[in-house]
Amino acid sequence: MRVCLTLAALLATAAVAGLASTQRAAPARTLRIYSSLPLQASREHNGAQARDALLGARLALAEAGATAGGHPIRLMSLDDSSRATRRWDSGSVIENALRAARDGHAIAYLGEFHSAASAISIQLLNKAGVLQVSPSNTYVGLTRREGAEVTDGEPGTWYPTGVRTYGRVAPADHLQAAAIAALLASRRVERVLLIDNGEQYGGGIAGMVRRRARAGGLTVLGPRPFRSSTRISRLVRRARADAMVFSGVTDEHAVQIFNATHRASPDMTLIGTAGVAESAFTKYLDAGTAQRTLIMDPALPTAAYTPAGKAFVEAFTTRHGHPPGRYAIFGYEAMKVVLAAIDKGRGDRAATVEAFFATRNRDSVLGRYSIDGDGDTTLSTYGVWRVDHGAMTFDHAIDSSLHTADAL
Repeated sequence: MRVCLTLAALLATAAVAGLASTQRAAPARTLRIYSSLPLQASREHNGAQARDALLGARLALAEAGATAGGHPIRLMSLDDSSRATRRWDSGSVIENALRAARDGHAIAYLGEFHSAASAISIQLLNKAGVLQVSPSNTYVGLTRREGAEVTDGEPGTWYPTGVRTYGRVAPADHLQAAAIAALLASRRVERVLLIDNGEQYGGGIAGMVRRRARAGGLTVLGPRPFRSSTRISRLVRRARADAMVFSGVTDEHAVQIFNATHRASPDMTLIGTAGVAESAFTKYLDAGTAQRTLIMDPALPTAAYTPAGKAFVEAFTTRHGHPPGRYAIFGYEAMKVVLAAIDKGRGDRAATVEAFFATRNRDSVLGRYSIDGDGDTTLSTYGVWRVDHGAMTFDHAIDSSLHTADAL
């Protein structure tokens, strides 16, 4: 998450105020699915993952014959990143969302890749009644109250019409928190130090981990917002904890925090949330730090998926000439579930939204899942990854559904 969600809300609110009403998609005409992903982002900042998510979506559309609900479907690929910064850009997100919202033939929108970017586009697309499905967002406040910044009105603030139009195919952070608590228990941790980024994303996860870890009998210290690596070192020495959990993103001094923590307590287990699941983090850890680091991520290695998932890997590799990255399969399924909703809605915007939220027991490349009333998938597995030679290496998976009953 690269910008404060409060700033995202302000940007989107300003754009919503000037958004004209739009018409429903005309019957028997070509309908447009827009995608908005950081295609110019650097490889270190998940640019390659975003590009593979788009290739996965293209594959799904090709397999459907580029039709759904009796309409030809055209994918309009938009870029929400800046060439100058090689990261996602709020101005580009607004431009992309407004373009889709003002298009009377827009039927759905795939994106954004980053949760803070979706906090901008959700409001604009909600005003227009366009279904939005993200392949990768995990911030819980986009869809539900638990772990959200309730004082800011989340999640209701994102939906000016009062009708939900956004969902995701990656499990959200309440499930990540349950997976982290289960990981701590499996490693027989007795004392855990929580460090967050002092914002909604990190504070939300930290609060959920805190409740679940305490319910499991752990002594929980924090959460404490990051201030400086010097203060982190002193805090770690005083804490005498077995593990540290950092809920933040790479750009928030994550490398310095992990390296300083390891130097202060070399035997401590270091756990990072999905906000650091990128090479911009893993490449720059000290060797000793890397050996003690575990990273949570909703993506699993392709070998861990269903037979249908393995067939996807073969089809993707054949079509694009390289194996899929971790998020290609999420881009593929985001397009597949959107096409299924368009089929059921016969190309009508409102009916397509309703059909998406009515998704039940869908057999997919990710496994069987439903979409709940919040727009969240019932998929519940998180991957635990190690760091080996600067890259993420899969260790094992945790099914969060087995650990969500405690301390809700």
